[in-house]
Amino acid sequence: MRWRWLGRLPYEEALAAQRAHRDALVEGRVGQEVWLLEHDPVVTTGRRGVDDLDPDRIRAAGFALVGSERGGLATCHEPGQLVGYVLIDARGIGVRRTVAVLEESVAEWLGGQGVAAGPREGYPGVWVGNQKLCAIGLHFRSGFTLHGFALNLVNDLHGFGLITPCGIRDGGVTTLARLVPHAPTPEAAAATIGEIVVRRLLDASQGLVNRVGTEGT
Repeated sequence: MRWRWLGRLPYEEALAAQRAHRDALVEGRVGQEVWLLEHDPVVTTGRRGVDDLDPDRIRAAGFALVGSERGGLATCHEPGQLVGYVLIDARGIGVRRTVAVLEESVAEWLGGQGVAAGPREGYPGVWVGNQKLCAIGLHFRSGFTLHGFALNLVNDLHGFGLITPCGIRDGGVTTLARLVPHAPTPEAAAATIGEIVVRRLLDASQGLVNRVGTEGT
């Protein structure tokens, strides 16, 4: 298992690449990977769909609108946000534990930035009080995963004003830049976060001893 920094990609390009990688992973042609990247401005929806979106308003604001198979409702990706896609064989971990590992990984990294964060009962993701810092939404097919997490670092949150983020009406969304004086960019944060996520996923899978490739490329 390894992590990779991919830079900034359009959402639909990254989604097609994820699907192709998972198909190859199921067939045993590629290894498990965690992709870290940024997206051009986009609002995405999950497999449950969303009724209260205004597509014309979203597109007029310069955001694409794309549906996907992940869990969760509407969310936003924009430059300055670190997106992590988890492309692994999670059959030995399970759905709930995989989500928890991602929450724990992000919370560990945030602790190193001086921010006490964690899960909020009943809501996937990583929170500071009732302010959401990191959204998590995955898709599982026969135990193999797509999608992952989106951590707000230095993004301006403009896109979140176009939606009801994750359908939550009793909380808000924040960024690390609003909580600490010097928040890192996604590229600057990627190495440490990638190492933490890979380490915790390997630990959770109980028995993966070959840790070659945990450094980024």
